[in-house]
Parts: sequence; structure tokens; C-alpha cells
Amino acid sequence: MKQITTNSAPKAIGPYSQAILSNNLLFVSGQIPIDPSTGKPVTGSPALQTETILKNIGEILKKAGCTYKNIIKTEIFLTGMDCFAEVNEAYSSFFSEPYPARTTAEVSSLPKGASVEISVIAAL
Repeated sequence: MKQITTNSAPKAIGPYSQAILSNNLLFVSGQIPIDPSTGKPVTGSPALQTETILKNIGEILKKAGCTYKNIIKTEIFLTGMDCFAEVNEAYSSFFSEPYPARTTAEVSSLPKGASVEISVIAAL
């Protein structure tokens, strides 16, 4: 097991790692829309939050030596399903076929007032 950490993505806001590499699988912790240069939440539309999150995930993937193409599973958490289409549109600009397997769930709240949180699993 190896911890993956980069300053190009937000630091963990609790007792967890940005990502863990184990047996050629990269487990990226749930990411909320944080600007890594300021450590402050990115507010705005769910689409903007999704783009910020996926860019940050991209930096973690890069540190581990992979890309979005290596992602095999994503989990998306939304504070309201009313933004599903908007999030889906922003999300789709980061992926091409074959798309990763995915779970999307509505939750009552997310850290720092975020509307979206995304975690991924990638295969190296």
C-alpha cells in the first residue's frame, strides 16, 4: 500500500489520504470543490463544482502516473438530484467510451457546503 499525495490537489481535510495505491488499483478519496492554491471552497454552479473536482482528481491521477482513461469506477454524491443533468454534462466532458462504471446518490449534506463530491477508482 502506497500513499499518493500532491500539492496540485486539495489537502485532505481530515484523517485520510488523497489517494492510496494498492495492487495496481488507485483509490482516490472523495473530492469536493476546493481550490488547491487557496484551500477555499469553489462556490458556484454544480457544473463548476464538478469541473473543479475532476480537475483536482486529474492532478492526483497524474501524480500516480495515470489519466482519466484509467478510471474504472466513479461515485458521485449530490445534495440534490435536481442538478443531475448539469453535473452529468460537466462530468461527460472528462470521459470517453468506454465510460467508467458509476454510482450517483443524493445525500443530505457534504463538507464545506459543497453540492457535489466525487471519488474514483483507477486501474494502473
